[in-house]
Amino acid sequence: MNDILLLFNSQTVWGILARFVIDLIFLTILIGFIYFRYSKKEKFLFTFFLIGIIVFFLITVMNFMAFSIGLAFGLFAIFGVLRFRTTNFGVKDMAYIFTAIGISVINSLVLRSLPFEGKLAINCIIVFSTFLLEEILKKHTYKSHRIIYRNIEMLRPENKHKLLEELSSLSGRNVIRAKISKVDYKKGTSDLDIFFKE
Repeated sequence: MNDILLLFNSQTVWGILARFVIDLIFLTILIGFIYFRYSKKEKFLFTFFLIGIIVFFLITVMNFMAFSIGLAFGLFAIFGVLRFRTTNFGVKDMAYIFTAIGISVINSLVLRSLPFEGKLAINCIIVFSTFLLEEILKKHTYKSHRIIYRNIEMLRPENKHKLLEELSSLSGRNVIRAKISKVDYKKGTSDLDIFFKE
């Protein structure tokens, strides 16, 4: 058992490959099982995996050279700004990129003061925290859609429940709430933003 733990903290080829396998396992859980499950954006999967793999080997190479971790993060920050500032990446996508980079950096480093079990615990905490945040967000996030509603009499506060039932029936979705965006009294119509869960 001690020999296996020493292998993960060694700078030999087998030590690097062992850490790379651990890195791939946690990247697969993070990107394949969490990110894709909640976002359904398969177009970014290749990018996230490749960034994680490249960062792992860059940091591994830097371990043999006189580079500091600050310089390494600076290089990745510049790369991120130059590459992703014109691409249609959302805030959550950027958070996943940073998380993939962070996991790869943690797994590539050889730290004598941090044993393998410590790295494993950090990886588990990061992945579990991401899953937990996604679950919380899923429960409290609603989709919205704008519709034109033609019965402005139903917009009175006392008709709230009837309005939600009618909107649910018309849209085929379980409408939780409706927000009035605009009312046209001449045409007798209103623009409503309806909120529902998928």
